[in-house]
Amino acid sequence: MNKIASLPMYNWPELRSQTNQWWRVLARSFEAEGLGDVPARLNGSGTPYDDWRHPQLLMSQTCGYPLRHECRDLLEVVAVPRYRAEGCKGSDYCSMVVVRKDDGHLALSDFNGRCAAFNGENSQSGYSALRAVIAPLAGGNRFFSTTVKTGAHLRSMAAVSGKKADICAIDSVGWGLAKRLFPELVATLCVIAQTPSAPSLPYVTARSCPIDDLERLRRGLLKAIEDKQHYDLRAHLLIDGFDLLPQSAYRRIDEIEKMAIDAGYPELV
Repeated sequence: MNKIASLPMYNWPELRSQTNQWWRVLARSFEAEGLGDVPARLNGSGTPYDDWRHPQLLMSQTCGYPLRHECRDLLEVVAVPRYRAEGCKGSDYCSMVVVRKDDGHLALSDFNGRCAAFNGENSQSGYSALRAVIAPLAGGNRFFSTTVKTGAHLRSMAAVSGKKADICAIDSVGWGLAKRLFPELVATLCVIAQTPSAPSLPYVTARSCPIDDLERLRRGLLKAIEDKQHYDLRAHLLIDGFDLLPQSAYRRIDEIEKMAIDAGYPELV
């Protein structure tokens, strides 16, 4: 069975060409480190979860929340990206809590009884992080009148802009990309808060990856970042570097979730 690779987290149609180019850069770097059977192109079939569960996964990118939950025993962190975007510090990121600019409300407490949009319950940036900042305000009670599951950050932003929802949380990298790619949409919105930070979305491999291959992946990533020839490509994707963090760094995801649960707010409601 051939190895597969995917980079699904920010692979929007508007960024697909650059994401594919970035993979070609990485693939050459991995091959130069002695890795064999490196996929020539990113996997284009199935869902991210299909890729993360694939026994021959060489590399992908995942959200920290599934890494700490349903994919906990399936994936190994290779390296953690540093992004050049507002709300990012080192390899940490956060979410921007976003509302309509013309709403007239600029405090989180003003959104009691309103509608929240979120991309999915398995999202750190769109669900768990927003739950964490609302929990102290909810006092163990329901806070929003209703919630809308959109399936994607951009859809959450569009729902707020189009008055189908009133508030959402967008990860700081996605917000930074949207400011460049969708300025008309972003112009209708504003940030009223930032959520607690956590390590950003990690590049991962299958937990079964041999240690020697894991080290080759890490060296390949770091050497690809050092290659100034691809600076503009990385800048377009907001990638500024990589940190080698232990898997335990993502316990911060658990702490953020526990904070909300301990406050009596286990669900975003």
